[in-house]
Amino acid sequence: MRCHMGAVALAVLLCAELIAAGGDDPRLQIERLRKDAIKRAEPAVCCVLVSRSDRYARLFNAGPVSESNGRLGSFNLPNAQTKDVDILKLDLSTAVPESYGSGVVIDPKGLILTNNHVINGATKIFLRFPSGKGCYADIHAADPRSDLAVLRVIEDRSAKLLPLPAIKIGDASAMEKGDEVMSIAYPFAVGFRDGSPSASWGIVSNVRRRGSRAVNETDLNKRTLDHVGTLLQVDARLNNGCSGGALLDLNGELIGLTTAQAAISGSETPGGFALPLNAPMKRIVEQLRQGKEIEYGFLGVSGNQGPSLAGVTIIGVTPNSPAHHAGLQPGDRILKINDELVYELDDLFLHIGVALAGSEVKIEYQHGGFGPNLHTKARLAKFYVAGKMIASNRPPAPRGLRVDYASILAQRYRGLRVPSGVVVREVLPGSPADTARLQPDKVITQVNHRDIQTPADFYREMEANTGPVVLTIQSPEGRVDEVRVETK
Repeated sequence: MRCHMGAVALAVLLCAELIAAGGDDPRLQIERLRKDAIKRAEPAVCCVLVSRSDRYARLFNAGPVSESNGRLGSFNLPNAQTKDVDILKLDLSTAVPESYGSGVVIDPKGLILTNNHVINGATKIFLRFPSGKGCYADIHAADPRSDLAVLRVIEDRSAKLLPLPAIKIGDASAMEKGDEVMSIAYPFAVGFRDGSPSASWGIVSNVRRRGSRAVNETDLNKRTLDHVGTLLQVDARLNNGCSGGALLDLNGELIGLTTAQAAISGSETPGGFALPLNAPMKRIVEQLRQGKEIEYGFLGVSGNQGPSLAGVTIIGVTPNSPAHHAGLQPGDRILKINDELVYELDDLFLHIGVALAGSEVKIEYQHGGFGPNLHTKARLAKFYVAGKMIASNRPPAPRGLRVDYASILAQRYRGLRVPSGVVVREVLPGSPADTARLQPDKVITQVNHRDIQTPADFYREMEANTGPVVLTIQSPEGRVDEVRVETK
């Protein structure tokens, strides 16, 4: 107690000396930084108003939101219908929505970052900004595993908003316990009418928090990244509606996206949580900004960790997986992925996942769990993510055919080896691929008798052939068929 009181007395004495010498009180300096940071960031934080009513589809003759279509549209009804009071209750610019959230402008051209759970299942989205202006929005891209989504504003003649004030994205990698942070969000949609968000401040309570514990790679396809320990825990007050809000450092830079869902479902309830914008998460945000699907990396191992040893001991290797081709075997102990230490399974699956499919990772391991450290490399396949994904920028569909990594079949049907080739993901109706009776989940191993292993291989071969192509199809039983696909 005496030591503590002595430290306090010393701090007060130093502050008094600074003031006497003409300097500022450090507490006042921090307060000014805090206020300046909030003032700069506030114009970039908006209220996200969401409706999940199915009546919009009937009113506008629209179909359901799909992978290729996140277009929800605005609320422009024919004049004959605008007098219908019941219909006007669906206009989110004036009516109370079903749910609320927050969002942060990351691109002045009208892109807003928010949580996927805020807009999941949405049929209409309206954004209200601190200026009081608002507009409807489409879903530019959405990813259930990171729980992130990017919205795109729909600008009309009555609400010219662009360019929007975008927030500067910082780096959460350096955040430590005790670092001061601020949040700006819309708790309980207080900004529904006036567009003004609420600010709060506190410190980082902890890092690498998780919502629940993950056990195995194959069990992760229904879980978000926060379940493998990615969250920042802060003691700033975060309530319902704060999901998608901005977590700032003292420079006013965005270092996290606040999420109320983790506080509700997780074991840690005091304070709040945020998805940190470190290098891997910023890579994911950039993919979403481009409207692309997030293709997480898949190595193809299951494992466990001992009570005291660092690293993960492999207990199973999926046949024909990247791990298999890299020479990994049951009993080997993985120590590092891309020079990142692996202490437990969550570390392994996090580092592999955020490396993304198609990338090459360095693996440091011990054969049999002992002996010298060995090194190998693996070209990652794709991790299967359950849930609805939306990407407005999708690869072309040559001859009406889109394909995917065959590794997703080994995860959807557990125990299956990873097939060689690619798997049919989508066949466009009325296309040459449809005429050739190709179907989803069929495995294509060759294009014009040239072996293919990845979607990039498939699209390259299809683009190189302007005439009819012959696709080699292999069934799970090993039967091989050839299908001719015409140009038209």
